[in-house]
Amino acid sequence: MKIAVCIKQVPTREWQPRLNDTRTWIREADVSYEMNEPDAYALEAALRLRDTHGGEVVVCSAGPVRVQQVIREALARGADRALHVEDAVLGAGDACLIADALAAAMAGEAFDLVLTGLQSDDQGHAQTGVVLAERLGIAHATIVMDVQVDGATVRVKRELEGGWFQWIAMPLPALLTVQSGINQLRYATLKGIMAAKKKEIRKVPMPSGLTPLQEIVSLAVPVKQKQTQMIAGSPAEASKELVRLLRDEARVL
Repeated sequence: MKIAVCIKQVPTREWQPRLNDTRTWIREADVSYEMNEPDAYALEAALRLRDTHGGEVVVCSAGPVRVQQVIREALARGADRALHVEDAVLGAGDACLIADALAAAMAGEAFDLVLTGLQSDDQGHAQTGVVLAERLGIAHATIVMDVQVDGATVRVKRELEGGWFQWIAMPLPALLTVQSGINQLRYATLKGIMAAKKKEIRKVPMPSGLTPLQEIVSLAVPVKQKQTQMIAGSPAEASKELVRLLRDEARVL
């Protein structure tokens, strides 16, 4: 079974965002990076499927040179080889640009299954996997909580709203966007780290003619603020006023 896992490198969640001079992206010189958490769960799901059904797991990533940090981490955890579409513009690329770049790199591989994280921790569009499935011309399912492969069919458990779940069967090849927390992550061993140094990372040039469909005009860091408002009156009057404030001003009702 040939499985692709799309991995993204994102700023660490503990990092305090700082914007560049044009306020169109973060100041990358000050950033520490890590593997996108939902992608880590997708990688673990792929490794478990390979351990059960045999085959190989191929890590696919798009971004500047620094992305090789998380590619090496994925190889150390057990992936067999990697594809890297290397271009600086992909570091802040939109979902369509990233999907187009990945699709071009993956076109000749004939993967049976493609796994991505549900969404990225930085931009959070939750669209890259869906667009990639369209570009590859394969079926897809989102918010996947369990994956079971049976011959030429994959059966998946999807998370719905209100605590409901849905089981669906799909023909292979297919693409699945994986929800965080569906499994217990493994970590790279010393043996895995040493073995990763010898594994192939094939660099794929950025396809010509690809341009972003989304333009970031301006970014702003949220301002922390706290405001306390005392509500006077009887308990009945205060509760009525509280409901009005939550509905009309806070707009949480």
